[in-house]
Amino acid sequence: MDFEKIKAAAQAYQADMTRFLRDMISHPSESCEEREVVHCIKAEMEKLGYDKVEIDGLGNVIGWMGDGDKIIAIDSHIDTVGVGNIDNWTHDPYQGYEDDQVIYGRGGSDQEGGMASATYGAKIMKDLGLIPAGYKIMVVGSVQEEDCDGMCWQYIVNKYFPANGIKKEQVEFVISTEPTDGGIYRGHRGRMEIRVDVKGVSCHGSAPERGDNAIYKMADILQEVRALNENGDGPSNEIKGLVKMLNPAFNPEHYEDAQFLGRGTCTTSQIFYTSPSRCAVADSCSISIDRRMTAGETWDSCLEEIRQLPSVKKYGDDVKVSMYMYDRPSWTGEVYETECYFPTWINKENAAHVQALVDAHHALYGEERIGPDGAMHLRHRPLIDKWTFSTNGVAIQGRYGIPCVGFGPGAESQAHAPNEITWKQDLVTCAALYAAVPGLYKEENKTADVSQFRAGKTNNDIQ
Repeated sequence: MDFEKIKAAAQAYQADMTRFLRDMISHPSESCEEREVVHCIKAEMEKLGYDKVEIDGLGNVIGWMGDGDKIIAIDSHIDTVGVGNIDNWTHDPYQGYEDDQVIYGRGGSDQEGGMASATYGAKIMKDLGLIPAGYKIMVVGSVQEEDCDGMCWQYIVNKYFPANGIKKEQVEFVISTEPTDGGIYRGHRGRMEIRVDVKGVSCHGSAPERGDNAIYKMADILQEVRALNENGDGPSNEIKGLVKMLNPAFNPEHYEDAQFLGRGTCTTSQIFYTSPSRCAVADSCSISIDRRMTAGETWDSCLEEIRQLPSVKKYGDDVKVSMYMYDRPSWTGEVYETECYFPTWINKENAAHVQALVDAHHALYGEERIGPDGAMHLRHRPLIDKWTFSTNGVAIQGRYGIPCVGFGPGAESQAHAPNEITWKQDLVTCAALYAAVPGLYKEENKTADVSQFRAGKTNNDIQ
């Protein structure tokens, strides 16, 4: 394989990838509103000579290169979060600007930059004859990840594949193009969305003792949710903090994996109430909890952890702890109902698909992370690592066991932040690596189970 030729081809496409990324950014594409950016991507793939380009029922855009039975997929979610307070932006988030190094705008790092690199990476494979015999390349622009990570791949596996005569076992592995700060990522923590509902009894605000204030009950619970996140795990802590899962005394089977991923966290992300008026005692209060899960934590252990908080037990039947469900229609109108549970996963470092990316990086760029000067302060870390946040890998590998690995342009720290940027050179680096990977994948080294840790499913009948 001529690695210098691959690098030269990727560099020659830098201007095209920059233009394509800016085109995508110019189409606001929050979750469930991706129609325009989907058609922008479809047109680009068709222009580049993809063998087939289609939009599935959920609205994912899928481009194919090659005609083999085995599939190597490259996934990029193409929805973005909103802009938040526009006063925090120095330029228009959808028009932005570019200079010699960076592209500015919502979605540049998270994560339409990955879509640009993947689209052109597959083009380079075709240009240079790099798709191995018996394989085809599947480039996915997936929707609704910001709303419900992985649900797009639940649809692909359970709806799109069967409708097109494809078995998930044909997918050798998936490269996620989520931003990795120049690293190769082999897993991340899982997460779930928990709801706590508290009942009260309303009365006139002039005599609050006649009622039962749900907000006051919730205030007690809120402090204990905070303690769960912030406390230690020593004998003096009535509420043991989530840090306990790094301790072999509390997590004997999986503490080493937890130390790799990092401790779990929880935070109250939303609060709601009902009350007859501003002159009345509140008769209900509810909160949402964002729960990040490390190795050894399960969906039911996280729910039980909240149920066992002293205040939750104190208020008894007036408190309900549950997990959210997701059923928001996609931009096509399709609904794929699923649970808001996103399983933790870690690959074995020596897994064949991980090593294919490592070998490609070593051959193209060496053994250390690379990047432009403006990004290197984020990249003095091991080449092989993990994400802090969650990705579509929660379904791809966490739910279905399809091998997944990450390498993508941009920075995690830019995700969801105002004044988001990504680096032009990252687009080139990633496109070259994607192009080289299929030819370096050693199928003979594939093992039956590539997972070092994979959280279990729930007892819900969710596919």
